[in-house]
Amino acid sequence: MIKKVPVTELRLGMFIHDLNIGWMAHAFLRNRFMLKREEDLRTIQESGVVEVYIDTLKGLDLVGAPTQAEAEASIFREMVQAAERMVSPLQHTSFREEVVLARAIHREATEVVSGLLQDARSGRPMQVERAEPLVDGLTESLLRNPGVMISLCRLKERDAYTFQHSVSVSALMVLFSTGLELPRELYLQVGMAGLLHDTGKMTIPDEILNKPDKLTDAEYEVMKGHVANGNAILEATPGIGETAIRVAAEHHERVAGTGYPGSLRGRAISQEGRMAAIADVYDALTSDRVYHRGLPPSQALAKMFEWSRDHFDRRLMQRFIRTLGVYPAGSLVRLDSQCLAVVVEQGERDLMTPSVRIFYDIPRGTFVAPRDVDLATPESGGDAILSWEDPAEWNVDPMAVLLGEGRGG
Repeated sequence: MIKKVPVTELRLGMFIHDLNIGWMAHAFLRNRFMLKREEDLRTIQESGVVEVYIDTLKGLDLVGAPTQAEAEASIFREMVQAAERMVSPLQHTSFREEVVLARAIHREATEVVSGLLQDARSGRPMQVERAEPLVDGLTESLLRNPGVMISLCRLKERDAYTFQHSVSVSALMVLFSTGLELPRELYLQVGMAGLLHDTGKMTIPDEILNKPDKLTDAEYEVMKGHVANGNAILEATPGIGETAIRVAAEHHERVAGTGYPGSLRGRAISQEGRMAAIADVYDALTSDRVYHRGLPPSQALAKMFEWSRDHFDRRLMQRFIRTLGVYPAGSLVRLDSQCLAVVVEQGERDLMTPSVRIFYDIPRGTFVAPRDVDLATPESGGDAILSWEDPAEWNVDPMAVLLGEGRGG
């Protein structure tokens, strides 16, 4: 049985099932191992991790500790209560209308970011003014229908991951700004900051940057250098605003002081830096990589809400969830009616009642003619979301369902 335990209650002889820090590097070669050495126990306790998961069938138990299912259910309930209601902008275009525009903007943004970062790698000056119209384009798409661009941003190509990740963080930062009700004139600044936050990775050797396995301690120290390197490049680039420089310097800082490079705590990290930490990790968690499969968006948000007790700004994390929704657009969900559906767009106010596209009958094991249902209306017949689902387990492509391209398989 998998249980969640505080690190203060860990004992030698327990079997670590999950260190609960899948988004960050750590000193262990594996996430799962028997806790045999005092040295390993101290390392976990000093890492900033607060709670881990143990397997009581493979090691010692902790009587009274909640099971993983109990802990996750509790976290999800708390997340929904904390987020309360939607604050995202209203949609002005349908998913199908916006996707044509959004795809073109996303493709061009990836190409421009690739060029800018390749310039940084070659030591050439970055012509950042080329990116400003694209951030404006991202912003307009997000204001018309935020779910479309955010759904597209979860799709990554292996050879273009760093560039597409930068576009994703830019889009998430702009959307985050709308949820925080920041002035419109700041959207360009935070969007540019997201676009350029990983500039320093262009100084990291490819064998480390693209390594499919866990980095060694020495390699990790080299990787951490991308923050200082990126900060130096941006400070030397004409036309770069202070927001982009701060975000490049602070996006790996954590509010408990466990981040790098400055081990900054709390409000010593700028609001933009705290926003970027959330956007950066969310995109990494929900993206498929060589060494891990992306989490469903709702599961990623729940894990981050759990971690926000010590690593992310709790207030900002709540606003991020309110902006994306508990079930972001493109999420695969199971309904009370035992049908599979994909979230099309958020409701105007309620986090739990988005519009969905129903396409599969689970008991019958058959695809059905896709139909859109607004769960907030009487037409839903009282149907509601029962749980999020992992698309890989159903061999389903949510984007294909949304675009009407086959049956999503």
